Amino acid sequence: MPPIYSTIGLLILSNVFMTFAWYGHLKHLKSSAIYVAILVSWGIALFEYMLMVPANRIGSQVLSLAQLKILQEVITLAVFIPFAVLYMKEPFKLNYLYAGICLLGAVYFMFYYKSS
Repeated sequence: MPPIYSTIGLLILSNVFMTFAWYGHLKHLKSSAIYVAILVSWGIALFEYMLMVPANRIGSQVLSLAQLKILQEVITLAVFIPFAVLYMKEPFKLNYLYAGICLLGAVYFMFYYKSS
């Protein structure tokens, strides 16, 4: 499999774990002590790092560091919006669309724009 596809796949999976680690406790552990939420989140985040580190190593073979970071941010938003709307039952907001448009601009400048 080409490195870019491996990178994207691993980044998507790591972002799923990251999103649950960062925000899932707000739904499931709201009444628990903060240290419980922290420990559970750390446990989930371990899997995020087990996917993120190889994703970055593989991705760095074909992308610049800046391109890798912008790719990560695009994937983060693409994972977060369905999580927020479908799992956390937050209403969809136009801000999500506007943020996505801004990220498309970042992708353009990072991947396609040739500076002199």
